[in-house]
Amino acid sequence: MSQYKSTPKWLDKLVEWLCPYELHEEVFGDLHERFQHMVDKKGLRHAKLRYPLEVLVYLKSTVSFKRKSNRSKTQFTAMFKHYFTTATRNIIRNKSFSFINVMGLVLGISSFLLINLWVNDERSIDNFHENQGDLYALYLTSEINGEVSGDYDIKEWELFSNRNVWLAEELPKVIPEIKHIATYITSYELPWGYPNTFQVGDVKHRLEGAITGNDFFKMFSYPILYGDKENPLTRAKTLVISEYMASIFFENPQDAVGKTIRYENTLDMKITGVFKNIQANSSLQFDYLISWEDAESLPIVMSDNKAPTFIQLHANADPELVAQKLKAFDDSSNNPAYERLELGLQPYGDQYLISKFENGKPVSGRIEYINIFSGVAIFVLIIACINFMNLATSRSLKRAKEVGVRKVIGSSKGYLIGQFLGESILLTSIAMIVSVITVSAIVPYFNNFTGKEMALPLSEPFYWLFLIIIVLVTGVLSGAYPAVFLSSLQPAKVLKGMARFTNTAKFFRKGLATFQFSLSILLLIATLVVSRQTDYIQNTNLGYDKENVIYVRIEGDLVSKYHLFKESLLTKSGIAMVDRSSEAPHDMAFEIAGPFAWEGMEENRQMSFKPTSVGFDFLEMMGLEIVEGRGFDKTIPTDTAAFMINETALKQMNLDQPLGKRISAWTKQGRIIGVLKDYHTHSLHEPIKPLIVDVKEDLNFGIIMVKTLPGQTQKAIESLEEVSANINPNYPLEYQFMDLEYAELYKNEKVVSSLSNIFAILAIMISCLGLLGLAMFSAEQRIKEIGVRKVLGASVASIIKLFSKDFLQLVVWSFVIATPIAAYLMKNWLEGFAYQINLSWWIFALTGLLALIIAFLTVAYQTFSAAKANPIKNLRTE
Repeated sequence: MSQYKSTPKWLDKLVEWLCPYELHEEVFGDLHERFQHMVDKKGLRHAKLRYPLEVLVYLKSTVSFKRKSNRSKTQFTAMFKHYFTTATRNIIRNKSFSFINVMGLVLGISSFLLINLWVNDERSIDNFHENQGDLYALYLTSEINGEVSGDYDIKEWELFSNRNVWLAEELPKVIPEIKHIATYITSYELPWGYPNTFQVGDVKHRLEGAITGNDFFKMFSYPILYGDKENPLTRAKTLVISEYMASIFFENPQDAVGKTIRYENTLDMKITGVFKNIQANSSLQFDYLISWEDAESLPIVMSDNKAPTFIQLHANADPELVAQKLKAFDDSSNNPAYERLELGLQPYGDQYLISKFENGKPVSGRIEYINIFSGVAIFVLIIACINFMNLATSRSLKRAKEVGVRKVIGSSKGYLIGQFLGESILLTSIAMIVSVITVSAIVPYFNNFTGKEMALPLSEPFYWLFLIIIVLVTGVLSGAYPAVFLSSLQPAKVLKGMARFTNTAKFFRKGLATFQFSLSILLLIATLVVSRQTDYIQNTNLGYDKENVIYVRIEGDLVSKYHLFKESLLTKSGIAMVDRSSEAPHDMAFEIAGPFAWEGMEENRQMSFKPTSVGFDFLEMMGLEIVEGRGFDKTIPTDTAAFMINETALKQMNLDQPLGKRISAWTKQGRIIGVLKDYHTHSLHEPIKPLIVDVKEDLNFGIIMVKTLPGQTQKAIESLEEVSANINPNYPLEYQFMDLEYAELYKNEKVVSSLSNIFAILAIMISCLGLLGLAMFSAEQRIKEIGVRKVLGASVASIIKLFSKDFLQLVVWSFVIATPIAAYLMKNWLEGFAYQINLSWWIFALTGLLALIIAFLTVAYQTFSAAKANPIKNLRTE
């Protein structure tokens, strides 16, 4: 007998493709049997010739099957229409519950979309470069006296203490895996940025930018629109500018190429290119880039010698191998002031989110907020889903007869599950439409306090797919349990009116409500803690007076005419005091490990300081307190060589009698004349560092601080503008307020606090909607009981107490579950601050009490309405 394998394979494949899988066995069985019969009867050749004809016969069967499939599709369409019609009728028939369900979903989905928008915007920062996979930011790990720190702002002179070289020039010589490298150097950084003045003709404007190398545009995707696109920064005294900057000085950005622009009123530079305005999701924001060839010749004062450095590796380079080479880079040139100096690399796209260092390595930062709010978004959506699930389950007995009748006339369990899931998805779709409209309307307000420029990406097909997935997942998640529960009811019991919730179903429903309220209480506790920590930061005593102080940068003629500027201002109205400082008191970024020495210093002792140079009136102006010795006195000539230190420095220097002790810092030597009470020189995220202060009234950089008289700020600003226009006419006046700049240090915390408040309120509202729905259902189910109790003399208060008890028990259980989780999470969050509030017991007690009151008011409102109704009318409803 011939074998089946002798049948033409390509025809078998054709049949396999055309016929449904469930018919394969039958079709191939018949075909192969007939083929075998033909082989036995007329030979293999004849059988093969006839086999296509046999296949054609079965193709006809396939066509017939397709017709059946079409009929199935028609049935499916009809079934879907039936689902839709039934769901619509049920929604209209139960308006109150449908409204509560849709509102809960709208709040949950809207919250989810808003948070998702913010999270996606944060994650998009710096992730748009074409070479993203090969870009890295370098960081520096340093160690002094066992204290390890790290920073992306690499201090070049710490690496090359004995040589006048730059990292961007040295690294490619020893690490061939580096394809491109760029150092990004800004000028002296003020608390509000690092603006420089540019001028074309009579037009002057302040803009922010940097010095960098020609590789910069090869590494990063900042397209040059006009001019030299290949080598725009290879020549000295050249720069590229943004479209925005070009439009300020020239009518047409394209006309800017080849033109000359004056920098800081000292140097004329040629514009070699115009680049596209920097997009909002770039962490580097600049309007000009100056050629690296001018790095050492420009009149730029670098703040803290910061030089962030970025590299691009070759496509086949091993980052781990490069990291090892960086770690071992040029040990011989390390500064002896440090016990350890190591370079490391971090993917460029991660440095924005991971900017906090622990043990010298980048480990956390804004990514913590991303994770927290991603969790909050999911929590709020889950709360909304549970809300829906609980309400639908509670009302299921009202629909039991409908289920029973459908089952009796032949509806299958699968059909019923499909019907209830269809209703759930329809409600979720309605909620999604309302949510998208709502979020689109409130996004501009959302942008105001987040400081972003976000919008729902409704023009992107992928986003619509994302919304559809959210609808399906939320709809199925919300409707799955009610659908399974209802479809499992036995028709006989239902039609006899014997359908009841089992203990398991009741326990599950209460468990859902408890879980829902636990999440809400968790968010409430987090909101209280974040708000208190933010208030603590804003209102804590910093050790100096930041009120009524205006900053002005020392630049142009103010360098040589500072004293004239000061004396002129003091004669004007609204001005209380004027003085200068090399650093803003609340944002002292400059920290250095040496060279410092003092009388009595232990051998080989190393210590880092925050140094600042001030005027004679600085201490009085800022209200700094002296705990030992005296302040600077302009009537004592030797005070120009004197030093003051703070309490932290005194403690770390191990000096019992600091006054009169000799101290040397850089090339300056003098004696300690006083000790300042510690004040915060940075945000409260960091502990107070050792501080050393001297007097220098002839620095060519820094800031002038103007203290205004209370209530006369506007007069003081007018005086400032008048004097500045007379003495420093080539530089447009720019000023900032110290208290506002201090608040900027905690911008992230303010955003987190605002978002926490909003989403905690939304979460509690959704939960209360759930309670309201359950209370409505409970009152409806027990309306006869209420009538009987009232006829027997029960008061409204006693009925409210009876009905509220069960719900309040759920809130108490929720509080018990949420409290330890919230305490753990908040403790971890507060550890990010050097100065923090205590997690007092009353925060948790207040949250629990607040949750109980809100829940009671929600339930009592509905119960009160039922209890106030006429009992005769209630009894007639049965």
